[in-house]
Amino acid sequence: MLTKDLLRVSRRGGGYQPLFVGAETETLAARVIGIYQGHVGNSRETLQEALRLLERDSDDFKLVRGFAKLLERETSWRVDAPIDPGRIRRLVFEEAESIGVVSEAERRQALDNAADSLGLNTETIEHSLYADREQKAVLESIDRQWTPEALRLQYNLSLAQTALFDATEIRVQTADPKTLITQLKRLRLLYEIRKLPENRRRTVAAADREILITGPDALFSQTRRYGTRFARLLRTIGKTSEWELRATIDDRGTERELVLTDTDITVPDIEPVTDIQFDSEVEASFARRFVSLDTDWTLVREPDAIAAGEHVVIPDFAFDWNHTDFRLYFEIMGFWTPEYVEKKLKRFEAVEDVELLVAVDESLGVGDDIEARNHRAITYRGDVDLGAVRNALRRYEEQLVAESTTTLPDELRPNGDVRTLEELSSEHGVSTDALAAVTFPEHELVGQTLIRPDVLEELSESLEAGMELNAVEELLSAYNITEHSAVLAELGYRIEWEGLGSGTLQRTE
Repeated sequence: MLTKDLLRVSRRGGGYQPLFVGAETETLAARVIGIYQGHVGNSRETLQEALRLLERDSDDFKLVRGFAKLLERETSWRVDAPIDPGRIRRLVFEEAESIGVVSEAERRQALDNAADSLGLNTETIEHSLYADREQKAVLESIDRQWTPEALRLQYNLSLAQTALFDATEIRVQTADPKTLITQLKRLRLLYEIRKLPENRRRTVAAADREILITGPDALFSQTRRYGTRFARLLRTIGKTSEWELRATIDDRGTERELVLTDTDITVPDIEPVTDIQFDSEVEASFARRFVSLDTDWTLVREPDAIAAGEHVVIPDFAFDWNHTDFRLYFEIMGFWTPEYVEKKLKRFEAVEDVELLVAVDESLGVGDDIEARNHRAITYRGDVDLGAVRNALRRYEEQLVAESTTTLPDELRPNGDVRTLEELSSEHGVSTDALAAVTFPEHELVGQTLIRPDVLEELSESLEAGMELNAVEELLSAYNITEHSAVLAELGYRIEWEGLGSGTLQRTE
């Protein structure tokens, strides 16, 4: 997508059509690419000045900026300083304060003193003083090599995606509805499939139905998340062989119709850089910290909408239990106005038949109100308390494990000489904890691996003290055993390490 300020559309005749560009603009695309390639090793301000000169010579400055925006996403930048500029500034300011700088000579003396302290020359200190400013960043590389044609095609796709950002409804005829529906489910968009109305011309020969995709405007108000998902959907539609898309656009309060077909969009063979976007740093921080944990939950950003009476609520996240079809929705309530908080509480009161966990900024003071609406609430200050979230999830885990245990027999006799508990949990749709109540008459449990006794006996006969580590690992791998340490300990051995990657097998004492 492009930013809204770079959107180029025609509203002629009450429509809303993106101003796509043809092959004649590939010369301009090549010049933009050349500017980026020619400025590797130069500062951002130098690059931007070259782009400004190109804009001045071009008939359409928005087109130049659009090409540049797409290239910018594929660049890497570095701070051109030997050490942290913040550290340099602190030292220079301390020296300046001790001298009492009022003249150029005294300023130079402060820089010289800082340079001596850091073991650098004064010119380097002066150059590095503000090297961490955005305009001083140095272009290190362009991570993807664009051709002028690919950049033009990506521009047209991005332009259409930006136009769709304000869509309230999309109607699609396609020769490949299965692919589209799969993507709709992945993006958690609201849709329905219906026969083409009699007054609608069939524009795709293979289609006798259309897919209607609606946004939350139909129920309360548009959200950035839904607009972004509408835009992402276009890439999937554009890859099908024959299609027509009609969208209702909210153009600053005026409804307009956008019409696109397979003749308008060609999806380039370049996958986009997909950065997950968050509404706040609180959400971003929580997501980074949670995904680093080893849990039986998958964190889902932008989950499906849930009904709240006549409205819908789109929570910030959802936790999906990895072993069964269970979803816990998760909303983070930051510092909002009293009116917005009251509106949220009313929505929560209307939510039924789903599990909802809400993290509430303690300054709002509404944790008890949320609990009174039969939803779980945890309070936080600054960052969401990860421990409190884990505790809330564990309560669900206990219940889910208990329920899944009832579906298991008392005994299991899995096929294979060596099986991991993780493999069995996946087969039976339960967690590994649920397997703790099951016995395995034909296997012994070693660590998290089930091994037949005759395999252990064969290994015991094959292993002997003094074997090199690589020979031991090859032997265990031949039996598909990955928990080497646990199995060796079971058989009375250990590895005596002689370095990071070498060692010999020894008997445990």
